Amino acid sequence: MRQGESHVIFRVLRLVTLLKRFKRKTGCYLLNQKRSLADNSAYLSFSHSEFPMKSDLYSTYAKKYDLAIQDNVYNAHLERPSLQAMLGDLMGLDVLDLGCGSGIYAEYLKQQSAQKITCIDIAEEMIAIVQAKMGDRVTAYAQDLSLGLPGEANESADVVVCPLVIHYLENLEDFFCEVNRVLKPGGYIVFSTHHPFADFECSLSGNYYERELINDVWDTVGVPVKVAFYRRSLTEITRAITGNGLVIEALSEGAVSEKAQAICPETYNYLSRNPNFIFLKCCKPMVSQKKI
Repeated sequence: MRQGESHVIFRVLRLVTLLKRFKRKTGCYLLNQKRSLADNSAYLSFSHSEFPMKSDLYSTYAKKYDLAIQDNVYNAHLERPSLQAMLGDLMGLDVLDLGCGSGIYAEYLKQQSAQKITCIDIAEEMIAIVQAKMGDRVTAYAQDLSLGLPGEANESADVVVCPLVIHYLENLEDFFCEVNRVLKPGGYIVFSTHHPFADFECSLSGNYYERELINDVWDTVGVPVKVAFYRRSLTEITRAITGNGLVIEALSEGAVSEKAQAICPETYNYLSRNPNFIFLKCCKPMVSQKKI
């Protein structure tokens, strides 16, 4: 087989994979349609420097997004219970909620008697929703996490919660360096992100180890909205963690709640058999570890 023929076959197989993904995810209101190889790079009208952190999904559609994720399959019955299961006793602790969205985690943290909750998100619209819900029970402000956490002091947080955020960040080294800086010794971060295996079906290169910016369309809020995120290997994620002085304490692929079956049997059955997100708990040692 000539090299050109193998490349064509790869593209056909990739298209078949994407069509299967489209069929599966449009079964229950979550559209995840891939563009063709030819128009993928030009599909989004914004620049990479402005995105993926900024998206209409979290700004223009912020209120609709808040309503949609209250009781949907992927957020309410897979991501949140799986990540919350990694949290210990939060009573009296200072918690950073990174990528806080509309404040659903902040409400949970308050219920768990966290002492101080600081909510940070790039979308001012999301921060406005948090402030309307929580008032002075939390501190909330807008900040681009790709630029670090300049508003947070060294060793000021007992716990960092970061749900479904890091796939929007190109540079994980800088992110986990900042997490290490703001965590108290003995503190920890729990975070969720796209499962590397699940995202590989979006790859246009076919190289699992190559980081790729994926342009996508979701209809989480009932209408198609352009989104973009970085697909990366598990190796890249774990190296960014351990290379910045954190220790991986637990890793989980999550479990979809049986409550999801009543919402969408097709999606429930798929998520019961296939990974979608990955969840990690990483601790800052009592004695600082040198960066490797």
